[in-house]
Amino acid sequence: MMPFLLSYSMSESTGIQASVLVREARKKSGLSQRLLARRAGTAQSLISRIESGNVNPTTDTLNKLLAASGFSAIVELTPLLVSNSHMLTDVNRILNLTPEQRLDELKHIIEFIENVKPV
Repeated sequence: MMPFLLSYSMSESTGIQASVLVREARKKSGLSQRLLARRAGTAQSLISRIESGNVNPTTDTLNKLLAASGFSAIVELTPLLVSNSHMLTDVNRILNLTPEQRLDELKHIIEFIENVKPV
């Protein structure tokens, strides 16, 4: 079987679309919902409800269905690009510092952190 990649961006409103993952893995494996259910030890009606988006499976169930289809899911965390952060305004100044000046800045930050009183 040829490997394939499904890539999705997650948002708070949509999350990972388990319905698409299960349906695509099942179809790529050439399985019917009934055969996938049999392989995974679950009901065909559950596969149908997941694929239609009516049910969001647990991670364990999702992994079990993907494995029964001959696939596994790999999750990767990717840092978001920050565009309007107050911290970005200081980047150019810091980049223009010499290594010695950067170390001096770091020393001041460490001193500040060490002197912070717990609340």
